[in-house]
Amino acid sequence: MIIRGKLGQAALGVVALTAAATLAGPASAQDLFFDWGGGSTSVGGSGRETVRFNPQYGKGQVIVSFGDRRLYYITQPGEAISYPIAIPREQSRWAGVTSVSQKRENPSWTPTPTMVAENPRLPRWVPGGHPMNPLGNRALYLGSSMYRIHGTDAPWTIGTAVSKGCIRLYNQDVADLYPRVTVGTKVTVTWDRFTTTASASRTPSSTSPAASQGGGGGGLFDLFGDDDDEPVQKAPPRRTRSKAAKSASVE
Repeated sequence: MIIRGKLGQAALGVVALTAAATLAGPASAQDLFFDWGGGSTSVGGSGRETVRFNPQYGKGQVIVSFGDRRLYYITQPGEAISYPIAIPREQSRWAGVTSVSQKRENPSWTPTPTMVAENPRLPRWVPGGHPMNPLGNRALYLGSSMYRIHGTDAPWTIGTAVSKGCIRLYNQDVADLYPRVTVGTKVTVTWDRFTTTASASRTPSSTSPAASQGGGGGGLFDLFGDDDDEPVQKAPPRRTRSKAAKSASVE
């Protein structure tokens, strides 16, 4: 009954937005679609590549460098797959060591009360798999916090500092990372920077879709960040103060 109710609620929200866009003038319709990702459903793109990496990290670990704006998945000591990410904005910075506590394919999205208060036009729930779902197609939950590694409905934000603490990847990249990571995987989040070089087995990277989408628009996250109401969580991972960006000698 709960699932049926939510699906009905989502359907009503989409119908209401569509009707409003039809009846309103061009400017109003554009504003509505801006809330839903600029009216674009294209969320492709990838920037991953295989790189040489600090051999002190063990196989299967995840290193998130906010300084590099990259996520590194260690495939073997001395080598990693590097993915471009969107990182937290300045007021939402954090760092620490945590682990993957749960995984979800096509997670649903629920705006927080704060988001709804700021913009009552937001849908109260977006079903998993919807092309404009702010969490994209995969989500890895970190510890007992509200932080996640997830996809996006706004691929043009990758490489920027826009989130409220979550780590955002292209949908194609998070789908590649998802099966490699298991529950319990160690995740180190740091502002330290790492010097990497392309490996001989470098994975060709695709062109970012930003140019083909004309930039501009914005997903739901561009307005409200990426926290939602589910699941109920405890305190975020332990925050630590990183030193200034480090070079390869620190690795």
